[in-house]
Amino acid sequence: MEQAAEEAIQKLSALIDQADATLKSEFEIMHQGYPTETMARFLKARDWNVDRAHRMLLDCLNWRIQNDIDDILSKPIVPTDLFRSVRESQLYGMSGFSKDGIPVFALGVGRSSYDKASVHYYVQSHIQINEYRDRVVLPAASKKHGRPIHACIKVLDMTGLRLTALSQMKQILTTISTVDDLNYPEKTETYYIVNAPYVFSACWRVVKPLLQERTRKKVQVLNGCGRDELLKIMDPSSLPHVCRKEGSGSSRRSTNSDSVDDCYSAEHWFHQEMYNYMKQQSEATEDGVAPIKQGSFHVAVPEPNPEGSKVKIVKTIEAEVHKIADQNGLEDSVKGLKLNN
Repeated sequence: MEQAAEEAIQKLSALIDQADATLKSEFEIMHQGYPTETMARFLKARDWNVDRAHRMLLDCLNWRIQNDIDDILSKPIVPTDLFRSVRESQLYGMSGFSKDGIPVFALGVGRSSYDKASVHYYVQSHIQINEYRDRVVLPAASKKHGRPIHACIKVLDMTGLRLTALSQMKQILTTISTVDDLNYPEKTETYYIVNAPYVFSACWRVVKPLLQERTRKKVQVLNGCGRDELLKIMDPSSLPHVCRKEGSGSSRRSTNSDSVDDCYSAEHWFHQEMYNYMKQQSEATEDGVAPIKQGSFHVAVPEPNPEGSKVKIVKTIEAEVHKIADQNGLEDSVKGLKLNN
């Protein structure tokens, strides 16, 4: 398999060499000095099919060029009150590093409301975190540990997950998922699911057999808040706040006293460092003038890739959700629920 992988990378590299100068230049910017590892990510995402990986990579490069993704870190969300509103309703942040130096990110899946700004701001914010991770966090981690580190760990907190929320937030969740799947493939080493309610556990049991083996190995559903298991791979200081004790799941509001430890909060060190970095980048491009107000950074979202397995998974989740709702007398709450592919 190792030899086959090397041959696939060589073939993909030869195809990239045939691209026009603009695409090759964008590829150099994107791979951050690691072209082989970047090609391997796209090949893995397409089961090592060179032609499909080539098309996916070209589509990604064109998407980056057409949407000025290289400039997105010079476009902070302003004013700061709006930035804080986005952070309060899109619960996502970095809590630290694993013992192996891998960045640890936490997402409050169950209690993110996405209701305090337009969809464009949430997409902008998500891409900015992706780009800051890839351009700043991962290169710094690679330099510190003397080896390439190209992926992260994600802790998905399911506290507060409700059936009705699945329908209400399907547009933004599908949009963000599509951006990640098509333009940031294989950037997560492991997904740890914590604080999972019954509805998630039930759906996971029926969906798990439908996933590819590579994907199944990436997902681990932990008991409760997952503290004991996560402490095997990270120090207490890097443990997301939602995993420090049972019942400490994500909250949409943090008090002043605990916001510094809340990796979702705008006051957390990660978001402070990233926001200050973006303000500096903005001032550098605007002749030293700090941004005062601007509209959201609109990004065109590519169409989801309609693969048969994904369609089957979505239909299975829909059926299972309706089944659970019917058993618990909640069918009216999810009537008409249809998840986007």
